[in-house]
Amino acid sequence: MILPFVSLAFASRAFASRVAMALLLCVVMAVPVRAEPPERVISVGGAITEIVYALGADDRLVAVDSTSTHPAAADDLPDVGYMRRLAAEPILALDPDLMILVEDAGPPEIIAQLRETGIPLVTVPDEPSIAGVRDKVLTVAEALGEAEAGAALAAEIEAAHAAVAERLAGVTERPRVLFLMSIGAGAPLAAGAETSAAAVIALAGGRTALEDITGFKPLSPEAAAAAAPDVIVVPERTLEAMGGAEAILSRAELADSPAARDGRLVAMDALLLLGFGPRTPEAVARLAESLHPDAMAVR
Repeated sequence: MILPFVSLAFASRAFASRVAMALLLCVVMAVPVRAEPPERVISVGGAITEIVYALGADDRLVAVDSTSTHPAAADDLPDVGYMRRLAAEPILALDPDLMILVEDAGPPEIIAQLRETGIPLVTVPDEPSIAGVRDKVLTVAEALGEAEAGAALAAEIEAAHAAVAERLAGVTERPRVLFLMSIGAGAPLAAGAETSAAAVIALAGGRTALEDITGFKPLSPEAAAAAAPDVIVVPERTLEAMGGAEAILSRAELADSPAARDGRLVAMDALLLLGFGPRTPEAVARLAESLHPDAMAVR
C-alpha cells in the first residue's frame, strides 16, 4: 500500500516540475530580446548632430543635414540636404538603421515615405528652453542606447545654465534686443515673439524689441522705429555679407535707434545662438556679456 502512494507522489512532483519549467520557458520567450544599438545613424537638425557628438556616438553617423555645421568634423560626413527639404533617395542609399530628426524636419510626405520603408525614425521635440534642451538630449540618448551618458550630459547643461542664471539674478533692467536673421536689398527679416531668438534673448536678460509680432517677419521702417532697440543681434554670416557693423547700423530703418547711436551690435554664430543644443548655456552667457557686462564680469 505504501509503494503505490510513493509512486503517485513522485509522479505528481515530476508533473509539477514539468509545468513549472514550461511556464518559465513561456516567460523567457515573452521577454523581447534587446535590440543592438543602431550603427548607421542619420542626424537631421544641427542641435541633434551636436548632441550625438557630445554623447561620443559620432562614430555611428553616416550622414547629417546641411544645418549640422558644428562641430567641424560634421562637414566631412555626407549631406542629405536641408532639413525641411529632404529627399528619400539619398537617405535610402545610405542604408541607415536609424534616423533622428528634429520635429519640424520635412516635407511631411517624405517623412511618411521613409517610415513606410521600415527605417526607424525618432522625432525629437524642439522647445526653445533649457528644459527643452534637456528633453532633446534625453530623447537622442535613448534612441542611441546611451541613456546614462544622456542623463550626465543633460545634468551638465542644466548646471552650466544655472551658473549663468545666478549671475543674472540681480538684473532689473532688460534691454530691448532686435534680432535680424538676414539683411538684403529688401526689408530685413526680424524675430518677434515665440521664436528661438526671443527665447534666448530672454534667458540672457533681455527682451525682444518686437513684442507685438509673432515669428519671423520682414521689418518695415515703421516697425523698426517703434521697436527702438537698445541692442541689435545678427548672425555672423549676415555681418560678413553686409561688410561689417557700420553697414548695418547705418541702414535707414536702424540709424535712428538707440542701438545705432551707441554702436551696440552683436554678431554670433546662428546655430550656437538659436539651436538650443548642448552649447546653449555658452550662447546665453555670451549674449548676456553684451547685454549685462557688469553682471557677467568675472569676480
